[in-house]
Amino acid sequence: MRFEGKTVLITGGTSGIGRAAAEQFGDQGAEVIVTGRDEMRGREVVTTIESAGGRARFIAADLSQPGGAQQLADAAGEIDVLVNNAGIFPFGASHEIPIEDVKAVLDFNVVTPFTLVAALVPGMVQRGSGAIINVSTMVASFGLPGMSAYGASKAALELLTKAWAAEYGPAGVRVNAVSPGPTRTPGTAAMGEEGIKQLAATLPLGRAADASEIANTIVFLASDDASFINGAIVPVDGGRVAV
Repeated sequence: MRFEGKTVLITGGTSGIGRAAAEQFGDQGAEVIVTGRDEMRGREVVTTIESAGGRARFIAADLSQPGGAQQLADAAGEIDVLVNNAGIFPFGASHEIPIEDVKAVLDFNVVTPFTLVAALVPGMVQRGSGAIINVSTMVASFGLPGMSAYGASKAALELLTKAWAAEYGPAGVRVNAVSPGPTRTPGTAAMGEEGIKQLAATLPLGRAADASEIANTIVFLASDDASFINGAIVPVDGGRVAV
């Protein structure tokens, strides 16, 4: 049990990559705090983890609302691992996206993780250990039509990953990110099956990922098996980084 005695907070933990990670952490001994807006889905994840012999609880949190991230941090209390997984991703040409939507993406994908880290990392520093994993995207590294706002927000999160690794690494807190390629989740279903297939066709592996494949890397980075990895952006993109 790699996470026995550890508490893990996962934003957006009620579906997709977040749910897959929550279930894996639960299987490996962690007490998992699942967050999201949908209480029914949250309770379902908790039940799944508990049915497998794990420990979990759900905190309803709307991170799009002012103060939502701070309220979540206050409710979660002391944690050992933070997974900043929740994100929003409007698609469309830059001239077609309302500026209000751009601001919302930056607020949700950048300011929310920043707020959670600022609130929760002092406790990790005090205890001399902790891990933060940010979920980015492969389009933070190259331009893709229709994903300008989303890619820019995640590029900012990747820079924050490196800055936090430099700031808090000396105190024993490791900060890393995963950079997924196209992954089949309820969130990416908005792209449509054809959109997913077209994006997956650009990868050397030629297919989209399952959420559990991204979760595997999140859990690894949070574990002591990754004890000397800090400030890394780990591509889990089917080889897109190679072409």
